[in-house]
Amino acid sequence: MNGGKVTLRRTAGLYAGAAVLRLALFTLFPGLPDLLTGRVEISTPVTSFKRLQEGLFLYNHNVSPYDGGVYHQAPLLLPIFNLLPSFSTFPIFTYLLYIAIDILSAHALLSIAESGEAGSSARFTSPRRDRRWSGAVIAALFLFNPFTVATCIGRSTTVFTTCAILHAIANAISGRHFHAMVALAFASYLSMYPLLLLPPLILLCYDRQKLPATGAPNAWIKFTATMVMDVFGALAVLFQMSFFLTGSWEFLSSTYGVQLTLSDLAPNIGLWWYFFVEMFDSFRSFFLAVFWLHLSSYVGGLSVRLRQQPLVVITLLLGIFSIFKPYPSIADASLFLGMVPLYRHVFPLLRYSFVIAAIIIYATFLGPAFYHLWIYAGSGNANFFYAITLVWGLGLSLLVCDLAFAVLRDEWEVERPEMAGKEIRQI
Repeated sequence: MNGGKVTLRRTAGLYAGAAVLRLALFTLFPGLPDLLTGRVEISTPVTSFKRLQEGLFLYNHNVSPYDGGVYHQAPLLLPIFNLLPSFSTFPIFTYLLYIAIDILSAHALLSIAESGEAGSSARFTSPRRDRRWSGAVIAALFLFNPFTVATCIGRSTTVFTTCAILHAIANAISGRHFHAMVALAFASYLSMYPLLLLPPLILLCYDRQKLPATGAPNAWIKFTATMVMDVFGALAVLFQMSFFLTGSWEFLSSTYGVQLTLSDLAPNIGLWWYFFVEMFDSFRSFFLAVFWLHLSSYVGGLSVRLRQQPLVVITLLLGIFSIFKPYPSIADASLFLGMVPLYRHVFPLLRYSFVIAAIIIYATFLGPAFYHLWIYAGSGNANFFYAITLVWGLGLSLLVCDLAFAVLRDEWEVERPEMAGKEIRQI
């Protein structure tokens, strides 16, 4: 009982500390939120708080928020922010909303960590599973990650997607399948790409359900169909609510169409924008299909190869999305980096830890400098900034590959225990 009270007190202190830090940054540095909101590393055309304010202004004046081609976010965000007092008069309420969303995300991550799913799933148990950090430590690493803090202060709407994804995973692990599918549907409604997490999330839900050893042969098909119907049913409800709110289906092309066609080529830390700036129009459709096919092609292969560990599949896909999605930001990287400490037990198997850390830190500091040289100083060009985004992508790619190697090596050593601790060579 006393241990439970201590843990509860420690968790409450952790959340309070994270909230105080964010509130202090909001209030003691009043110019910081607007500064970070304008940074391309934090705000993208589909997550920008400034664009949300533009859409909210049009919405409050009975004009379609999608007129003018500035607002590219989900319609249901508008009534949520409309319920808050005016941001220009009482910004504290908006600040508190973002702080609360961050804490909810951390709480879901803590629940995932405490479940032990990363080291011991229904189909695989790592011999190193006892080497793990507590849920409070993992939640702290997420809450005090500079990328997470900067995203909160910059008020990017990606925080809502992050929160929904983490709650989808937490609900799947705890056996609440319907809640997991609804959370995933909401994340997909906000950002579209989380829908690609559906296959591994279904695997995670299926492994966590209580089935007799001699189940019907079609149990898997029936379960999958039910989960798919739950997701698309929830999406249908959200789309219908959006239609009633806006009075038309215009939001589909203005939100998801922009991501599918990359019609807004504003610079970001991703790999798409510069490529399509230089692309001839006659080849644009072909390479859009190639880029989307590349992004989605990882889902099937990882889900099959790592069938025994669906949470690993989700983590690796989050890392891949943070590199290859159309409009990535540091918020996507913070979600991936928040999931990586769950695999503390395979950290000794990582090969390039120092190189990865050096590359990410290098790109983090030089990215804003190169952007300044290009946009403000005029002493550089777009190649400067795009080059450092390639370095950023390289660092995250190395982390994804190294984590995949460590997990596969861990599985391999279970299958062949005589090879534990021995060097291997990839051919």
